[in-house]
Amino acid sequence: MNHGSNESDRVSDTDARRVFATEVVQRLRSRGFQALWAGGCVRDLLMNHPPSDYDVATDARPQEVMGLFRRTFAVGASFGVVRVLGDDATGDVEVATFRSDGVYSDGRRPESVSFSTAEFDASRRDFTINGMFYDPIEACVIDYVGGRADLDRKVLRAIGDPFARFAEDKLRLLRAARFASRFDLAIDPTTRAAIVAMASEVTQVAPERIGQEWRKMLVHPSRVRSLEFVDESGLLTTILPSVARLKETDASAWDETKRVIAMLPQTPSFPLAMAALLRHVSLGPRVETTAAMRQKHGLNPLVVQVAEDLKLSNAERDLIAWLLRHDGELKTAESMRRSALKRVLASSDVCDLIALHDAVAQATDGNREHIDYCQRYLRDQPEGPIDPPPLVTGHDLMKHGLKPGPRFSDLLDSVRDAQLDGEIHSAAEALAFVDRLVANPRA
Repeated sequence: MNHGSNESDRVSDTDARRVFATEVVQRLRSRGFQALWAGGCVRDLLMNHPPSDYDVATDARPQEVMGLFRRTFAVGASFGVVRVLGDDATGDVEVATFRSDGVYSDGRRPESVSFSTAEFDASRRDFTINGMFYDPIEACVIDYVGGRADLDRKVLRAIGDPFARFAEDKLRLLRAARFASRFDLAIDPTTRAAIVAMASEVTQVAPERIGQEWRKMLVHPSRVRSLEFVDESGLLTTILPSVARLKETDASAWDETKRVIAMLPQTPSFPLAMAALLRHVSLGPRVETTAAMRQKHGLNPLVVQVAEDLKLSNAERDLIAWLLRHDGELKTAESMRRSALKRVLASSDVCDLIALHDAVAQATDGNREHIDYCQRYLRDQPEGPIDPPPLVTGHDLMKHGLKPGPRFSDLLDSVRDAQLDGEIHSAAEALAFVDRLVANPRA
């Protein structure tokens, strides 16, 4: 076991989250329990990164933890996890009882747990860099697994037998790519070999968990490196086969895709990053019935399939599809019909669309004239408001004597286009325009 040197100068002691996490440890210690910071927050402190949150590990049992703090929530009492609730400034602190895990028969979660010691608790964690403890009272690192040495060597290594660690939770296969890329670590050869050998088993994990890990990877500045490792390890073929096929069928398109992803804003939205990933991807042979059905209703079947595979939200799915539908469209912004341009620029998601076009321009020919044009158009609105109030509504058409029906939507769209094109400017002109359309439907 390695006890590290003083780390108290790494993060300001005035940080509200750190102060609250220290108070949680002090309260547990005052009642005679062991208590240490654990996991990712220790790794981040050692790397001089302010932790986003703090976790505490203790020998106190869940009921004992809940009895010590006024505001708690049992996250997973059977697994020994209790959340101590703070406020907006401090955040919450998860307090977990030292434990050893039983058999992972489903590759996702242990069938049982037994409460144990700090050393046993460290041995059941995923990677050495995540298996360290920190004593905020004595200001020292407690390392049973060699995590500090691996950080110094810039190596990501599974704790113990990597095949056993990955068999316990197959999501660790994907988390390895994210940790190695995010912290610029080389993956230990034995750990890497286990990932490659077990890549096809990652789908034993719930799609929602895979999707969440995918979100974390794609919105981080290290996303291209993550994507390359996921591809090289075989994980991409298992998780997103349609994307993996792109490299096999069109290497230049795959290289361009990676350049575009690299040129996105430093922390893009997840739908923007996914749209960049899917630009050159075509739907492979596996088409689900639901995807085929939704295609009839105007949704990109590839996006539908990917959204189902990763259990993305409908909002994420629809935004990815919208970005792909308008991919490349703004390159002709100056010559576009004004109504078409205004409809696109009026979208609440136009910033993501412009960012996609910008990334493509930087990754290909470098021509950003259309980007500058759209940004000026948004700022100056030279041809009038981009999204003015509509001149007429469906209720107005009914008052005008028209019966509601399937054509209502087409009439309203035509009126809106004429308004945005500057052809009509008042409700009276709009109704006269409708009368002409009704009288001459083919006009």
